[in-house]
Amino acid sequence: MTEEGFKNGQVLLIDKPLNWTSFQVVNKLRWEIRQRFNIKKIKVGHAGTLDPLATGLLIICTGKQTKEIHVYQGQEKEYTGTFTIGGTTPSYDLETEVDKTYPTAHITEELLRETTKQFMGDILQKPPIFSAIKKDGKRLYELARKGETTEINARTVTVSEFEITKINLPEVAFRVVCSKGTYIRSLAYDFGLALNSGAHLSALRRTKIGDFSVEKGVSVEGFIKGLQESTIES
Repeated sequence: MTEEGFKNGQVLLIDKPLNWTSFQVVNKLRWEIRQRFNIKKIKVGHAGTLDPLATGLLIICTGKQTKEIHVYQGQEKEYTGTFTIGGTTPSYDLETEVDKTYPTAHITEELLRETTKQFMGDILQKPPIFSAIKKDGKRLYELARKGETTEINARTVTVSEFEITKINLPEVAFRVVCSKGTYIRSLAYDFGLALNSGAHLSALRRTKIGDFSVEKGVSVEGFIKGLQESTIES
């Protein structure tokens, strides 16, 4: 952790905390690096957004390494989390409250596991209306929060692994390995429809990006502590 090292380019594996935006993590790390080395400018960027309600692996690039962000963004990702069956929300997750409820008495372990097969391979998926995708120059979530609706085009994403890891209805724990551009919130919503019920995403954690694992990541506080210790030693 040196000024020269950050400018030449570092790849930092950060375990993003709950309720932080990816942008807030980038801003915090950039500020801390600038403060520690008394430098005016340093490039810092992330390789793939995580929603505020998600935790887990965020790849942060600094300095010259920011030119390689697109390489990390394009890699396969692994997520774990929880779907809550029987209710949907406008945002497909806990950002908004449940607005519709559905029957669940017919849902069995066999049905849950069998339904995952419908979402394997290349699938068509519509991003949530509460997303950062731009349409006509505006973020979709900006329109959604104003109560405006807009048509969203479906796009092809790839799910290479989708397994149910624990069932405790209405909660269903899962693990998914998927391509860039896959929305796990949309997967939750579509999975609920396929069950002839409804579902929303109630917990999400990104565990891998390519060969990088969150097990090798550090918390924001851990990074700051390491930065402080390195400057004291130097």
